[in-house]
Amino acid sequence: MTREQLRIVFMGTPEFAVATLRRLVDNGYHVVAVVTQPDKPVGRHGSVLQAPEVKKYALEKGIPVLQPEKMKDPAFVEQLRAFEADVQVVVAFRMLPEVVWDMPRMGTFNVHAALLPQYRGAAPINWAIINGETQTGVTTFFLDHDIDTGKVILRRTFDIPDEADVEYVYNGLMELGAQAATDTLDMLIAGDGQVEALPQEQLAEGNEPLKAAPKIFKETCRIDWTKTAKQVYDFVRGLSPVPGAWTTLRHMDGSEPQVVKIYHTTKVNDAADGECPGRLWVEKNKLYVATGEGVLSIDELQLAGKKRMLARDFINGFKNSGNTVLE
Repeated sequence: MTREQLRIVFMGTPEFAVATLRRLVDNGYHVVAVVTQPDKPVGRHGSVLQAPEVKKYALEKGIPVLQPEKMKDPAFVEQLRAFEADVQVVVAFRMLPEVVWDMPRMGTFNVHAALLPQYRGAAPINWAIINGETQTGVTTFFLDHDIDTGKVILRRTFDIPDEADVEYVYNGLMELGAQAATDTLDMLIAGDGQVEALPQEQLAEGNEPLKAAPKIFKETCRIDWTKTAKQVYDFVRGLSPVPGAWTTLRHMDGSEPQVVKIYHTTKVNDAADGECPGRLWVEKNKLYVATGEGVLSIDELQLAGKKRMLARDFINGFKNSGNTVLE
């Protein structure tokens, strides 16, 4: 069997998935259909429908697109079956029912942005950075009944520099994931659908606890200034630029507190300094904040309702009374 003969159904929604779909098309794989989320209402009254990025690309290339509301819908299942896929490739999509993932003769594999079994869940890139990891990667694995637990086909590693934020790692894993997907397909082609896949338990390292990557909500993004400077530093870059770590700016003069997003910090001092966590001050035209252990300088931030700005621009309008805190 060749790339042109292998019938592939691709499933994904955001930009992250487009990189893999584009690589499949550019390298001559036969993508017979794309499955993605329904168009999303946007605008003030929700009167405008916005197509997923995967749909936009698929239509440009003339690939049929399916957008089911429910994955178990009998009409959708029959539509999907009619494409007679040999394999299904899933990138940044949603949980599939067995009637869907078990349909192709070669199975369905997912590209996950972490080194499974670590960081199962919806936000593996964010949590790897938040937890201060120095390495992550991508994993391809066959889907089964549970989330991110199937047998692993291959893993590829990716280094996380200490200064890297989500955007850097996202872009790197997006391309690495596309490469991993085509490598996996080539393995399946070479073995006519047979490929060695390992249970994730065999890949767990010693007694190292498994770290989860749950979905991130607004409250997840609130900064805890009682943590160490290193922990806060990692937390900020693990949420930058999207969705953004936030805190509340409070002046002790009784004025209205303000919500502030913080996008970039620099570690100044990792040692205990005796300052009250969250205390904010200006010194030599730099904006400093104390943590539970150590000090950070805040380099980029955004006040609610304002544009993102450099700290020096914030300082120009900052009333430094010495009694301003972040909490």
